[in-house]
Amino acid sequence: MKSRSLSALLLLLSGCSGPQSVLGAYGQAAIALKDLIVFIVLVAILIWLAVVLFMAFALLRRQRQPVLDSRSERRIMAVVAIATAATAFVVAVLTIASFYTTRALNSDGTADLTITVRAQQWWWQFIYADQDQRQMFQTANELHIPVGRTVRLHLQAGDVIHSFWVPSLAGKLDLIPGRENILTLRAEKPGVYRGQCAEFCGLQHSHMAFVVIAEDDADYQHWSTMQRLDGASPSGAEAIAGQAVFLAKPCAACHTIRGTPASGSTGPDLTHVGSRRTIAAGLLETTRGSLAAWIADPQTLKPGNNMPVVPLTADELRQLSAYMESLR
Repeated sequence: MKSRSLSALLLLLSGCSGPQSVLGAYGQAAIALKDLIVFIVLVAILIWLAVVLFMAFALLRRQRQPVLDSRSERRIMAVVAIATAATAFVVAVLTIASFYTTRALNSDGTADLTITVRAQQWWWQFIYADQDQRQMFQTANELHIPVGRTVRLHLQAGDVIHSFWVPSLAGKLDLIPGRENILTLRAEKPGVYRGQCAEFCGLQHSHMAFVVIAEDDADYQHWSTMQRLDGASPSGAEAIAGQAVFLAKPCAACHTIRGTPASGSTGPDLTHVGSRRTIAAGLLETTRGSLAAWIADPQTLKPGNNMPVVPLTADELRQLSAYMESLR
């Protein structure tokens, strides 16, 4: 019995850590939320202890007067009044704490970086704005930010309601069609933080994940410089043939690869798809094998997604996967 209880406790505690934990807070907003959670839990524990001690005192105290007299009634009324006042005070304190925490979640100051986040069934599009339109670029399901910098996210939805949630960095906020919401991120520690759509948005809602990669300034600047470049020219017979297959098939009508005639906007930008950690919104690691599997039959891997099955021969599939892997 003891071993079962210990196992259950360990199972519960396992939820306090991991790649997506509100208690593993490394962002300014997430730290404020964690402090609020801890404060509320401590207050609740103190209230519980006070109630238990009062009940124990009442049960153990010898009843001297079997019949209530006016003095006893006054004592009871006093206890009720004190309990009511204490309840009102606790509710007021928690309300004020929640109010100031909410205000602290979004900074009104100047942001160091502005990124547009567009959620679609079932993937994430991140558009990095720049005053020079030629310097703008976008990624899919992978958000890079510099450590210690304030990043303002403009949240938009392309179809249904979604919700952007990176518990280690900030609270969640909905993305609503026809309306733009603003969320501020600030990572205080380098790392890879998992995010997830937190609003049910259809069949593949659970497979709509992304990662936020917080990097030092030098690493972030190197990454952003590379992302602004056009797609790498293929080298090797297979990759060169794969580019020809990509441009000849419907792929080029849905996807963009900068530096080629492909300029579709329906699906993710594939200019640097080979450098991303995952494909299909966190479903598969980016390897040549997973790229080939996804291209061959996306509906089996992620039923209901908007990528159609494109008829390909075995040679074309091999060539196309080699080209996708080369886009780094």
